[in-house]
Amino acid sequence: MTTYFIYARKSTDVEDKQVLSIEAQLAELRTLAKNEGLEVAAEFVEKRSAKMPGRPIFNDMLQRIQTGEAQGIVCWKIDRLARNPVDGGQISWLLQQSVIQSIRTHDRNFLPADNVLMMSVELGMANQFIRDLSSNTSRGLRHKARRGEFPGVAPVGYLNDTRNKTIIVDRKKSKAIKAAFELYAQGNSRLEDISRFLYENGVRSFYGNPLHKDRARFILVNPFYYGHFRYGGEIYEGKHTPLVDKHLFDKVQVVLARRGHPQTTEKEPKALCGLLRCGECGMGITAEKQKGHIYYRCTKKKGGCSQPYVREEILAADLSSILTRYAMPEGWAKELSRMADEDEKESSRTTATFVHGLREQVSDLSRKLDRLTDLYVEQDIDRETYLARKRGFMSEKKSVEEILSKSQRGGTPWLEPMREWIKDASLLDGIAKNDDLPSKKSSLQKIFGSNLTLRNKKVEEIPAKQWATLCVARKNFSENERSFILAPAVGLEPTTYWLTANRSTIELRRNMLLFLMITLKTRFQNKNTK
Repeated sequence: MTTYFIYARKSTDVEDKQVLSIEAQLAELRTLAKNEGLEVAAEFVEKRSAKMPGRPIFNDMLQRIQTGEAQGIVCWKIDRLARNPVDGGQISWLLQQSVIQSIRTHDRNFLPADNVLMMSVELGMANQFIRDLSSNTSRGLRHKARRGEFPGVAPVGYLNDTRNKTIIVDRKKSKAIKAAFELYAQGNSRLEDISRFLYENGVRSFYGNPLHKDRARFILVNPFYYGHFRYGGEIYEGKHTPLVDKHLFDKVQVVLARRGHPQTTEKEPKALCGLLRCGECGMGITAEKQKGHIYYRCTKKKGGCSQPYVREEILAADLSSILTRYAMPEGWAKELSRMADEDEKESSRTTATFVHGLREQVSDLSRKLDRLTDLYVEQDIDRETYLARKRGFMSEKKSVEEILSKSQRGGTPWLEPMREWIKDASLLDGIAKNDDLPSKKSSLQKIFGSNLTLRNKKVEEIPAKQWATLCVARKNFSENERSFILAPAVGLEPTTYWLTANRSTIELRRNMLLFLMITLKTRFQNKNTK
């Protein structure tokens, strides 16, 4: 007598989905076996999709059939057994070899002597159904991503709103995530420190432990937190509320890149290394200790460089002298700050033009993204090039949009950087007089970037535009003179002729202060719109 196994399967192990599927199948199959007088040796229940081969319970059932424990299978439909060609082929082969003598479903009976075409058609339909389902689901998820809705589980700091099918901010954890970005952007924390900080503020792993440092890094590099998200290898603009702005996110990426490269630990760090280049060959300047003194010299990696050594004390004195030339007198700082405050009050007059320019930039970047997509669709560029350029355009567009948003709220994005510059310039005199070499190095890098060279034991510099203007003003005017600080009533944008032509000494000095103000304003406006 033929012995049967009952096999019931549903496609998911989530209890609140297809909740009646297994019980309904078993009830129907037990009734079928009882009515048909079938002897049932065992029941197999599996909560797993049949899309891919490798189901453990299904494979165990077939193995027991091949050992002779049963000769038939009772299932609701043939697609419960297989939805992929590997499992389908195995079932079909065992049936043709009479290892399986019968497969009973609710509406028919499959026997070894039957036409194999009928079973092949049903198994093929089951396979095609799952392929179509996968294709339709993927298409729907891609469309959802294009609408700006993240088609997945919300990252930490957000929650999935199952009722409205959206992602909302987690009020408890979002503050900790934002604070973690701000903490890491300062450049003094390790990833382990960020994990500990998040743990102390309630952001923990599933088991209540601190996050692994790789998980902390994943949070810090996830564009979801500034309003974009990755899906299918592409970047999309999201509709969710950002937790951090793009500027803070970019600062964090710079710190990650810098801390990601292991640094060689020195017993005695050389404070001025990395600041200068050789004026003869362009190579870096290194340092070494000889007879109790630190000497700086060219690395001579190109060979044939004739530049001599210079002692640290001599080099530091030269750098202090340079810093003094770029220090802003207190009276000038106060006057420039006052003029900045006035300009802030009058910013509404010029904001419209500035906002219009930013909107044009956003529109231009949108057109570039459209053209890039057209090129990709026409197969004029490969996928890697398309994705790389798209990431670049979208990152730039997000930065401009943030500046536009601030400007539309009545802000002047150039103002804060300029005030910060005035503050830095007013502190240079004190920094030049102390012996703190790291502070000198930091200030020099702000003024010159990488444009400091060492030639014949003397430092040669090329300052940024605003610093060069300040240096010229220092050469032409005494810091104790106050008469030129009172600005004439022509406003902050005089013509070039007005700056120089037929002017008295006092007027030229007034003009110079105004020109300095205009230079700074233009510099920081351009910097913030890039």
